[in-house]
Amino acid sequence: MTPDVITMIAQETVIVAVKLVAPLLGASLVVGLIISMFQAATSINEQTLTFIPKLATIISTLMILGPWMLQTIIDFFRGLVLRIPMLIG
Repeated sequence: MTPDVITMIAQETVIVAVKLVAPLLGASLVVGLIISMFQAATSINEQTLTFIPKLATIISTLMILGPWMLQTIIDFFRGLVLRIPMLIG
């Protein structure tokens, strides 16, 4: 196993991780931005106000995109396991 192969696997792992996390972070960012604008408009400076909507957004995003995320992880892992003979030899 050469350093090039390890670098390639690490790069693929990071790409898959970013693909999986991006929808969750994006949805949370949008909800946080909307709540921040609401807080600025109403002068409510409660920091805990954003927690429940962000949590609900992340849960709903996981419910909607969960099957796709799971399939992405399974495909990546299956491909990695199938390439073991090529990677070792």
